[in-house]
Amino acid sequence: MVSNTENPTREQLVQRATDLVPTLRKHAAWTEENRRLHDESIEAITEAGLFRLRVPQRYGGYEADTRTLVEVAAELGRADASPAWTTAVSWITSWMTGLFPDAVQDEVFSRPDIRVCGTLSPTAIAGPAEGGIVVNGKWGFISGARHAHWQVVIAVLVEEGAEPYPVMGVVPMTDLLIVDDWTTSGLRGTGSVSTVAKDLFIPSERIISLPAVLQGQYSSTANAGLEIFRAPLLPVAAASSVGSVLGLGRAAKELFLKRLPNRKITYTAYESQREAPLTHHQVADATLKLDEAEFHATRLTSLVDGKAADGTPWKLEERVQARADMGATVKLSKEAIDIFANASGGSSIFSDVPIQRIVRDIQAVNLHALMHPDTNNELYGRVLCGLEPNTLYI
Repeated sequence: MVSNTENPTREQLVQRATDLVPTLRKHAAWTEENRRLHDESIEAITEAGLFRLRVPQRYGGYEADTRTLVEVAAELGRADASPAWTTAVSWITSWMTGLFPDAVQDEVFSRPDIRVCGTLSPTAIAGPAEGGIVVNGKWGFISGARHAHWQVVIAVLVEEGAEPYPVMGVVPMTDLLIVDDWTTSGLRGTGSVSTVAKDLFIPSERIISLPAVLQGQYSSTANAGLEIFRAPLLPVAAASSVGSVLGLGRAAKELFLKRLPNRKITYTAYESQREAPLTHHQVADATLKLDEAEFHATRLTSLVDGKAADGTPWKLEERVQARADMGATVKLSKEAIDIFANASGGSSIFSDVPIQRIVRDIQAVNLHALMHPDTNNELYGRVLCGLEPNTLYI
């Protein structure tokens, strides 16, 4: 067990992410083609300490706030969405591991730079067994599974005479089978393959109730007083996710402006695209949308970090606002990226022009079940109209 006496500052961590941009960009094409992160990218992120951001300090982690997560992920996303997304998911699942009993955390975080993957989807079935449960099932969209050491799993526990309910467990990756089924149009480099459990025994100490977790009832004694654990799971997950989205938007703008001076508008008299009034409107509109996206991401992290600092209870409206801000960040970033892409001309469809990958990556994020703007807007509006939420995931 390692204890840090002084954590890196937000500025230092963001700088570490910025320093990784050339390496991640160098491997972006390989990463997409091979549907997994390049080993050098994983090593670079690990050496920079970026997998430690949501690990408790007593294990060598940094206990970073969510504003730091957003700014770090935005820099990684400016290079390539796949490593940014994978790193952000690891922050969520590392934090989720911190909800388990302290002895379980001692086991999981027994060595530095442990990587944890996972999901919130209860797509497996569990049955009671002596000393624990036995799980069978499959989980999809497990980002970073090929590079992870542990996975947080969700299963529905079915016991005779009791109402089935979802439980959360943590298991070594060596106990799971990996199915190489991640052949997608976007976020290909995340390697978000499926994992399978076959008659997998999980000891009872590594199992906690998901409904209890969603209500803020955690099993760790040592983490009870830490600021980063004074928040519900879903707002934490929302705030941990949006930085990658901001990074994609910034990358689209940066790459568009870099190509702009040397691009003509074919079949027109414009020798440079930047001379056309239409381009001025496109760049302004897209940039304002990115500014709005950043507002929602910042409001989200201010909510999560502010309430973590003062320890006040979460209101229902605040919980659904967190999801709404996440959806708005995705929606506005996608709209901005689409403007830059539509203004990039026919040459931008070639695979060596990064804007086409950015378009596919933001579309993949937009379709994510928890990040989809329409789903989150409906939930927010439902509660604002005085109705009860129709989901536990708030």
